[in-house]
Amino acid sequence: MSVTDSPAARLQALFEGHRLTPTQRRIAHSMVRRAADVPFLSSVELAELAGVSQPSVTRFAVALGFDGYPALRKHLREVAPAEPAPDAGAYNEYQQAVEAEIENLRHLAEILADPRPVERAGRILAASRPLPVLGLRAAASQAFGFAYFAAKVHPDVRLLREGGTMLDDRIDAAVRAGASALLCFALPRHPREVVDALAYAKEAGLTVVTVADSAFAPVAKVSDLLLPAAVGTGLAFDTACAPMLLGRVLLEAMCDDLPDAQARLEEFDAQAAARGLFVE
Repeated sequence: MSVTDSPAARLQALFEGHRLTPTQRRIAHSMVRRAADVPFLSSVELAELAGVSQPSVTRFAVALGFDGYPALRKHLREVAPAEPAPDAGAYNEYQQAVEAEIENLRHLAEILADPRPVERAGRILAASRPLPVLGLRAAASQAFGFAYFAAKVHPDVRLLREGGTMLDDRIDAAVRAGASALLCFALPRHPREVVDALAYAKEAGLTVVTVADSAFAPVAKVSDLLLPAAVGTGLAFDTACAPMLLGRVLLEAMCDDLPDAQARLEEFDAQAAARGLFVE
């Protein structure tokens, strides 16, 4: 299956070019996250999934050019026919969560068939001195992991993983120091202060690159370049294998635009060996 054939990609293509209200973007975001199931959901079920009213779902369908939700659902069933699925009963709930993440990674691989967005993001991040990396709450670990490795090849990485009144101050400090971009990891549930911080960063002149769980996540409207990677929702807490891997891919793209990245890595390895830093 190519990237344009995946259920999520077909939905995103359907939404492109339409000016959606915040409520409608929320519906779109929910549909992308459950792309395979959406053609078989009633308007009431979709409304419950998105946390909106049933009339909002009807207005959303009309905004996309359909007579109503039944016409939208009919269209989705025609363009995205059901595919044979493995027998879910053959897996326990833990295995089902793993299988769902495998599907998320497969979808990420399809997206990366076009490497240009990631390559563009890598150039933007490599050129920023310093490079602030933001991630709050559920996304804090993703930001930390990226910043940890990025600091080995980038001369000035600044991790922003605590919110509050100091966040804008730290963005201001990065701008004064010469930053031209900010990288954000944004995962559900999306904190309001992340959206506010990205809006502030854009007003301060930073180019905002965001790794999020969907192209229709709430942070999309305050991002200059958004790279989507779905999260797993089968367990009590979301799993984020695809966003983590996308972060490493983005790190690789950034290294490609840092001419001294290899030299910095070799220098670190020499220092680590001299200090006996690792036990291998």
